[in-house]
Amino acid sequence: MSLRLGLPIAAGLLVADQASKWWILEVARLPEVGHIPLLEAGPFGLDLTMVWNRGVTFGLLSGDGPWHHLVLALLAAAIALFLLRWMARAENRLTAVALGAVVGGAIGNVIDRIRFGAVVDFVDTHAWGWHWYVFNVADAAIVCGVAALIADALFQPKAEPKEGP
Repeated sequence: MSLRLGLPIAAGLLVADQASKWWILEVARLPEVGHIPLLEAGPFGLDLTMVWNRGVTFGLLSGDGPWHHLVLALLAAAIALFLLRWMARAENRLTAVALGAVVGGAIGNVIDRIRFGAVVDFVDTHAWGWHWYVFNVADAAIVCGVAALIADALFQPKAEPKEGP
């Protein structure tokens, strides 16, 4: 049952991620434009800003070596396979959905690394002159999925230990 719940979530997020990146690259042409302001509400703002992320989360482990993007793609694919195995054994719906979000996001970013040698990041949020890391739909899915897994682990009722024979 866990896979029947988690896999459609992963597939839907993967499609949304890749469609948003296609739109950013082919319709909005953000690599050429560079920056599109979207929303300004007092000190808060939301823009589209083109960033090619050659690292992992928040640009960690970035590099330009000829095999660097393939090594990161293989690492992410291996993690996605581990998470799929976990999803198959998930004990509750929240875990299955959260793992689906993480897997869908991870595969979306793997596709970018293989296609472009970097991940397409474009959502730029800011407040009071401070900009958060530029991210994409896949990144948001991964962060929300991990947050749900942590919440589930912290707040899930613990099973009562069984008393002797």
